[in-house]
Formats: sequence, structure tokens, C-alpha cells
Amino acid sequence: MTVKLVVLYTQPEDPAAFEAAYGDVHVPLVEKIPGVQRFEAGRISGALDGGEQTYFWLAELYFADAAALQAALGSPEGGAAAQHYGEIAPPGSRMFVQELGG
Repeated sequence: MTVKLVVLYTQPEDPAAFEAAYGDVHVPLVEKIPGVQRFEAGRISGALDGGEQTYFWLAELYFADAAALQAALGSPEGGAAAQHYGEIAPPGSRMFVQELGG
């Protein structure tokens, strides 16, 4: 079953600096993670329910299955991306695993 790593970043103090660090450093790290089938990321542009816009940025990484995700997270490349996440993620940012089914 395909799984997806969903990363939600809260509002950064300096949005331009976050976007620069994400694009210049984080994206190249993510692109090296083994087993990633698809990667999408971008700014959240609005909250349709009218509530507070808690999150600023969303990233989604797709993997063939849970084993592929675990292998990716345990790889040196996954470790480098995780370390950089710790450096750029504003407080309250979260990571989730979603199982995609039909």
C-alpha cells in the first residue's frame, strides 16, 4: 500500500528566509532520499473553513509502502533531510504518515 509522509510547517518568523532555505538546501536533500516516488511542496495559500491559517508550508513525499518509507528515513540521505528539517521547521511543525487506499 502506498504511503505518504506529510510535513506541515507552521508560520516562520521570516517567510522569505524559510522559502530560501527550503528551496536552496532542503529540496536537494529530499531529492536524494532513496525510494521517494513523488515529492510535492508549496506554500499554503488559504484556509477555506475561515479558521486561523496555522500552517505555512506543506510537503508530501510518496513511497511504495511502509517498508520503503522506513528504509528512506533510516538512510543517510533521510537522516540529512531530517536534520535540516530540525533546523528550519518553526515550532509546532508536524510530520504524519498517511496510508493511501482505494
